[in-house]
Amino acid sequence: MSHFLQFLGPNEEPLLLHPLVLSFLAFIFILLFKWSSTLPNNNKNSPPSPPKLPIIGNLHQIGLHPHHSLQHLAQLYGPLMLLQFGNVPTLVVSSADAAQEIMKTHDVIFANRPKTRIFKKLSYNFEDVAMAPYGEYWRQMKSILVLHLLCNKKVQSFRAVREEELSLLIEKIRQSFSSSAVNLSEAFAEFTKDIICRVALGRKYGEGERESGRNFKELLGEVMELLGVINVGDYIPWLAWVSRVNGLDAKAEKVAKQLDDFLEGVIEEHINGQKKGNDNHNLENEDQKDFVDVLLWVQKENVIGFPIERVSIKAIIQDVFTAGTDTTYSVLEWQ
Repeated sequence: MSHFLQFLGPNEEPLLLHPLVLSFLAFIFILLFKWSSTLPNNNKNSPPSPPKLPIIGNLHQIGLHPHHSLQHLAQLYGPLMLLQFGNVPTLVVSSADAAQEIMKTHDVIFANRPKTRIFKKLSYNFEDVAMAPYGEYWRQMKSILVLHLLCNKKVQSFRAVREEELSLLIEKIRQSFSSSAVNLSEAFAEFTKDIICRVALGRKYGEGERESGRNFKELLGEVMELLGVINVGDYIPWLAWVSRVNGLDAKAEKVAKQLDDFLEGVIEEHINGQKKGNDNHNLENEDQKDFVDVLLWVQKENVIGFPIERVSIKAIIQDVFTAGTDTTYSVLEWQ
């Protein structure tokens, strides 16, 4: 009996429980306590919400196709419903009128995005535009993108780049027809990446150019993959250790370091080129400048009223790629 605990049941018969069973029961009680302590206060003004399970909330109701699951739930609970993902309350909006209220009427209230651990690592502690807190820094960084990269004049200035890359894509497809099937998904992805490289970085970092170019293509894929990974610690903070055990934290650290090294090298290339007399910092030839040149000019001239750190430049460049690659080639693929 040394490895068992003995209890008396209702009929005075021995009830034996192994220590592992007791440990499991204790663990369950701890989980329930943790869950109950993180439940939001009930509010009569809260939107309707589906029944939720302990610990995970409504996560079990989001299947392999979340858009289908959310559509089904919206049909049951209405265009505005509150879901609980772990201990994170999530408002789901499923109608145009409700979306207008959120995105236009009350846009300032909903301007900030959730702070996830992986985004923190890959966005230089939220120094980019996509994840930066709403405020003066975000407004100034956004204005740099709008005025010096996305304005109509700047877009038109790179028309020759787009036309040249489009001709290369068509020729590549034409040559492939004679020998094998064409993977348009890969072709569009490469086409988009090459254009953004030339516009943002000044030249292509493609396969066959040099070792860093080959690595950049793989690195960009790893970044996009990590940005889509669900980290359980973001929803159940006391389970954050899981990402350390399964290697997710280590992978994110590795990719973030490789991305930083690549972007640091790109910036140094531009600085060295400027030192050799290839720079026009008065922006008289802004149409011929890539985005890194513009960011370095903004940093030097302090045109936004406060200094831009090197880390901010790298964070914004990273935004250009993560926001502009898969979104663009996905549209091309599905049109």
